[in-house]
Amino acid sequence: MLDKSHKHITCENCLAKKNSLFKSFCDDQVVDLNAVKTCAYYKKNQPLFLEGSLPRGVFCLNSGKVKVFARGEEGKEQIIHVAKEGEIVGFRAMFSEEPYKVTASTLEESNICFINKSDFLNLVDTNITLRNGIMKELSSELANRVTYITNMAQKSVRGRLAFALILLEEIYAGELINLTREDLANFVGTATETLIRLLKDFKEEGIIQTHGRKIEVLNREDLLKISGA
Repeated sequence: MLDKSHKHITCENCLAKKNSLFKSFCDDQVVDLNAVKTCAYYKKNQPLFLEGSLPRGVFCLNSGKVKVFARGEEGKEQIIHVAKEGEIVGFRAMFSEEPYKVTASTLEESNICFINKSDFLNLVDTNITLRNGIMKELSSELANRVTYITNMAQKSVRGRLAFALILLEEIYAGELINLTREDLANFVGTATETLIRLLKDFKEEGIIQTHGRKIEVLNREDLLKISGA
């Protein structure tokens, strides 16, 4: 169980900082960052922001995972990204000055820090390293999104599942993939029943092993072949 007091979480001792846009901050900049952020404990399935709402600031994941998704006409979720420790969520809408086009919600209990809009934009204006990091992140994200959409659009459901498991293994590095079957189906873009059948096939083929709902990848090479990645 996570410590819900958050008194111990400072930017100075944050282990996730090494994977974030703030990783190159000097000591004085880290102190300034710590002064403008607040931290909160989030339960599983608790929203950070909702589609259609106006951006108030950015969220930096200290621990936990967050799904970013849009809803289709019938209300079905399409998960487009799973954010992990160290990632900053919500800064793209802030630069466009438009309402969020997506919703972000926790996949598990999480420690998440928040920096309000004015403080974050001030950091961007006064820190060229952060500004360059954001530009690089946005460029990389665009390239990754094109690859993701192309892969998902041109593959069979079996291929999409294999590709999704490869991505998720990287996101859950060192841990078992821990998504509900519904969330995994929404990430792959298929019905839950179809996903369960394909997972059973992968298990019988020795590609994965399941531990309750958690998934362990046993044969990454086979996933690569099936996905065509």
